[in-house]
Amino acid sequence: MEKKDKLSLKETLKNAWYALALGSSISKSIVIHSFFLWLVGYCEWVFFDGIFMRKIVDALDQGRGFRPIFLFILLSGVAFCAASVYTNYVENVVYPLETNRLFGGIYRKLYEKAKNVELRCYEDSDFYNRYTMAMDGAEEKVTAIIRGILGTVIGSVSAVVVFWFMYEIDHYAMLFIISPLLGNFVFGNLKNKYEFKRYQEQAPNEKVLNYVSRMMYLPDGAKEIRLSEVFSLMKKQYREATDRNVRIAVKYAFANASLSFWRITFTFTVIFEGVLLYAIYRKQVTGSITLAQLTIMTSLMVAMTWILIRVFESIMEILKNGVFINNLRGFLEYEEAIPEDQDGDMPEKEFRSIEFRKVSFSYKDEQTIQDLSFVITKGQTAALVGHNGAGKTTIIKLLLRLYDPTSGTIFYNGRDIREYNLKAYRELFATTFQDFQMFGMTIKENVLMGRHYEKEEELVIEALKKAGVYEKVSSLEKGIDTMMTKEFDEDGAVLSGGESQKIAVARTFVKDAPMKIFDEPSSALDPIAEYELFQNIMKEGSDHTMLFISHRLSSVKNCDKVFMLEKGHLIEEGTHSELMAANGSYAQMYKKQAMNYLALENEEEVKL
Repeated sequence: MEKKDKLSLKETLKNAWYALALGSSISKSIVIHSFFLWLVGYCEWVFFDGIFMRKIVDALDQGRGFRPIFLFILLSGVAFCAASVYTNYVENVVYPLETNRLFGGIYRKLYEKAKNVELRCYEDSDFYNRYTMAMDGAEEKVTAIIRGILGTVIGSVSAVVVFWFMYEIDHYAMLFIISPLLGNFVFGNLKNKYEFKRYQEQAPNEKVLNYVSRMMYLPDGAKEIRLSEVFSLMKKQYREATDRNVRIAVKYAFANASLSFWRITFTFTVIFEGVLLYAIYRKQVTGSITLAQLTIMTSLMVAMTWILIRVFESIMEILKNGVFINNLRGFLEYEEAIPEDQDGDMPEKEFRSIEFRKVSFSYKDEQTIQDLSFVITKGQTAALVGHNGAGKTTIIKLLLRLYDPTSGTIFYNGRDIREYNLKAYRELFATTFQDFQMFGMTIKENVLMGRHYEKEEELVIEALKKAGVYEKVSSLEKGIDTMMTKEFDEDGAVLSGGESQKIAVARTFVKDAPMKIFDEPSSALDPIAEYELFQNIMKEGSDHTMLFISHRLSSVKNCDKVFMLEKGHLIEEGTHSELMAANGSYAQMYKKQAMNYLALENEEEVKL
């Protein structure tokens, strides 16, 4: 999404219309009631100051009887009461209910879009920041924009009506309207700009303050804070950020105070004092205005002032939320490069081959995979090995279409994988990533990951046994129904890194897929647990095609194919024995890594 900090008037109006259309599509009620709420509010002002006061003063001035005045006041009171009842109903019943509906509707759209955008978006900090800003109080800001638009339109019409009433009384009195216009739209606008500049300069310091505050109540750093002197450094960070904020506030204090003074002066003092002095002059000196007209004109001028203030506030609501709506609109209108709901042909369930043909991939202008070609056929167990940064995990992401190649093609059963229905294609693979995530659900749900099978409990237990963690799970009071983490359940399990990794591996065991992928499945395991896990992985390979990444080369000895990578290039390919015989990079890496178990292997070979 294109980054924009300042929006043109055209873009602001587009965003405002977008918010109105979005809100209307989810809750027409909130738009309709907002319209009538503003209409009732402004009608009350216009009626009271332009009609009610005039009728009463004229009736008193003309000496009319008590009865018609009483009836008029009574009927007006009934109308005002009805308006008050409606206003309270909307504010206390309609808005709470419809705001929740709007909240649900907007977040469904945001979650659907978030689920549908490609992985690259979440690795782009700018895109991710805009996503989080789009999520932040979405329904409140959309509601504010809707009310701002309707308030501006209805308020402007009301101002014109009051303007006409004043014009009928005195043409020259209209000049006083310039005063609140200057107060709100000139000095008020300048004040908002200075406050926004101050906010922008203080934002980095606010991040520091929020970070320190967060670290004080989250458990993440609790141990380190208590076992070190890092708290003194955090206090220093907090104090320095606070001091910078104070200096920034002082920097803008005079300008903000001055603009506030001039805004209040022109919005209230000049118009009230000016109109009053002008009316008194016409009454006492020229005798060209009656006391009734003076009263009505003063009342109308007060109404005009408050109407203009409210219109200005409505416009400011639109402008203030313009950047947010731009983020929301940009996120929801973003066209995915690899949409998760992409349709296509259904892939064959029978796995025959996966082929990378001259595949290259660049990430943020850095080429991580270069001219890569290899083939894995049905029933083979293959391994990707190499130093960190060689491109192993990137290959898995390309295979699963989390990314698409910059150039070259990946084939499944001889056909470009981009031609397949994306969801159906991914169902061909069961995958465990090294950077797995445990969710605040039961162990059973963490293994099944939303999938449903016959005899689920038996399948989960079998998968946990293969992963080597069932003994631990069965020792828990609720077994596989134990909640992971204590975030939602005080009796939840907090497992070690190795135990959690085994549960993640169980996800791949439990899924019935023709190809199974393990990305560093033993990185958090001790050597014995690793040996047992790889024994079970190799057994799984008797019925499936297997691909795994391992930084411990002892685990790839029994693979049908080993692909040695270096800086995105495939530099060697073959079985363990073939690569050791070639005495190339793989052999050198194996020897450096495995000096401690080579002697044991030789000893076993002698015994044989």
